Amino acid sequence: MKQRSWSFLASALLLAAPLHAGAARDGEVRAVSLVPTSGRAELVIQVQGDVQVSDRTLTDPNRIVLDIMGATLGAGMDQAGGYDGVKRAGVLNVRVRQYTPDVVRVVLDVERLMPYRVERSNNAITVSFGAEQGFAAWNGKAVTAATQLSVEPAPAPARAEPAPAGEEVALSRAMGRTQNRPIPRITVSWNNASIEEVVSGFQAVSGLSIIIGKGVKATVTAEIHDKPWTEAFYAILASQGLSMQEMPGGILRVDAPQNLAEIDSLEPTQTAVVRVNYARVGELSGSLKGVLTPKRGSVIPDTATNSVIITDTKSNIQNVIDFVGQLDLRPKQVSIQAKIIFVDRTDLEQLGFKYDIGSRNQFYNRIIQRPDPLKGGLPYEPGINVVNLGGNEVAAIGNANAVLQNPAIDLMFSTAIGGFSITGFLNALEQVDLSDVQAEPTIVTQDNKQATIRVGEDIPVRVIDANAPTAVGQAARANVQFRETGIKLLVTPHVTNDGQISLDLSTERSSLQTLAAADLGFIIAKQETKNQILVSDGETAVIGGLTVTTVEKTRTGIPLLSSLPLVGSLFSFSTTRENRKDLIILVTPRVLNDGRAVPES
Repeated sequence: MKQRSWSFLASALLLAAPLHAGAARDGEVRAVSLVPTSGRAELVIQVQGDVQVSDRTLTDPNRIVLDIMGATLGAGMDQAGGYDGVKRAGVLNVRVRQYTPDVVRVVLDVERLMPYRVERSNNAITVSFGAEQGFAAWNGKAVTAATQLSVEPAPAPARAEPAPAGEEVALSRAMGRTQNRPIPRITVSWNNASIEEVVSGFQAVSGLSIIIGKGVKATVTAEIHDKPWTEAFYAILASQGLSMQEMPGGILRVDAPQNLAEIDSLEPTQTAVVRVNYARVGELSGSLKGVLTPKRGSVIPDTATNSVIITDTKSNIQNVIDFVGQLDLRPKQVSIQAKIIFVDRTDLEQLGFKYDIGSRNQFYNRIIQRPDPLKGGLPYEPGINVVNLGGNEVAAIGNANAVLQNPAIDLMFSTAIGGFSITGFLNALEQVDLSDVQAEPTIVTQDNKQATIRVGEDIPVRVIDANAPTAVGQAARANVQFRETGIKLLVTPHVTNDGQISLDLSTERSSLQTLAAADLGFIIAKQETKNQILVSDGETAVIGGLTVTTVEKTRTGIPLLSSLPLVGSLFSFSTTRENRKDLIILVTPRVLNDGRAVPES
């Protein structure tokens, strides 16, 4: 159920009212309010001066008693109305009285006794205890006629406001040091209120010490609805041409920008050496320049000791040192396990027929070596053909130059028809070449740092420098260059805030192919991809698509006869070569440790 808006009377808005003798008395209780926070209830007692507090519980009826020693009721507290009687977070009544001349007693009548915690800050005493749901706040003082203010409970962490920027950073940082709770949201209306009164109101809401520079005069008329008080404060200052600066001790100073600049120019500087554990100081130095005091601060990286030398004003140097601690995070380690599979398969099929037709008196001496009667029956020399000039003879060779290298089968058939001998030759080959390469490298790298995995060779390549000057008759100069070939994987991991891993991947498979003619160069065949993927911790990502299939078909044969249907293959040579290359890469990243902030020294 949505919490109701609640209003409380901001006591600090009355701080502009005249006090006795024109100055605040030492040791005062200025306001008491009961307000809700995220899942808690807080009794906030605004005090001034050096006071002490003691607490105890009583029963019958149940009460929480706080004695604030060394304090008196502030101006207006004695005229403030009592508790309105509404039950808030188990509180039935709140009573504030001057118990003794130097002790102010605050009594909480509660429905039942509950665990509580008392905290003391510079200008407030806070009693916090559990609250099951939100409630309308109560404040023990009246509001001025010029201002009406309401404060919304701080949102739950799921509704946290975006991180503030600029002067709001100092506001949030200063508030975090004093109260350590979510930033309240306010709804406020001013009608011709003085800047002193407005700043006092923000001081009451925030619990911070805010001072106004000498000579700052302004009148504010504005309305703000349901905004964090830091944003509202920053907007009001900007509308009046004012700026805010955090002073030592967390005090906020409001003044004109030129006055604050003069203070910065007169403030002495300090130098500190900060050791950096994980970050690179060269990269870290550039990030620090944005938080240094303009024209006063400087940062020098010392790579020898991995330290940064910071020089800045006394009020800002600690902020820069704290900023270094926020950036110097222990990096996450990512283990990347890769499985690289490369399959190269070649299928070769060859089939061919050759024919030799000749007679005793006329033939081609190319395929069948016939005897030479003049040499005692030894075969003729290759390339010598015998022609019969005395009659009609026929000799022929079909597919004479077609040759199969290393055929698996050779078949020969011979027959005689009339005075002619006809010989047929059959060559056939079926061959399968398979290369299966698998590699499983594992590498560990830091978050956002590139890792490289390569499986391959460095192949020397002889390169002729034709333009190099040489003497007459001297061969051209040759250089040897090395070329990387094989399988290469480049990966840059990034661990997201929700524990997933983003990978920038670059994969490449390459091989060297030389040209047929010597010294004419070479060809590097490549298959490569570049992509980005998002996987869970320990999940395997499959990178595919690197598949190359090459099919080559060659057919030669006797004209006309090789084109005949069905029987055409009996008069031809045919070669079918199919090559398929598959590259599959499996990548499995795992986070080894979580990054965490560097512990403070």
